Amino acid sequence: MAKCAICEKGAHFGNNVSHSHRRSSKMWKSNVKSVKVKVDGGAKKMYVCTSCLRSGKVERA
Repeated sequence: MAKCAICEKGAHFGNNVSHSHRRSSKMWKSNVKSVKVKVDGGAKKMYVCTSCLRSGKVERA
């Protein structure tokens, strides 16, 4: 799973808990997109989460 290049956000792990309280592992994947980003005057492709895209931490190329 890809990680955000800006904030290092990745997958989170936890448990699914059923009604009878049996536990199985669960994974929450972060919303990470492959985006062309302006870096040092040029365009570079990197993985960025949507919260960083919406907040304006990166500028699309």
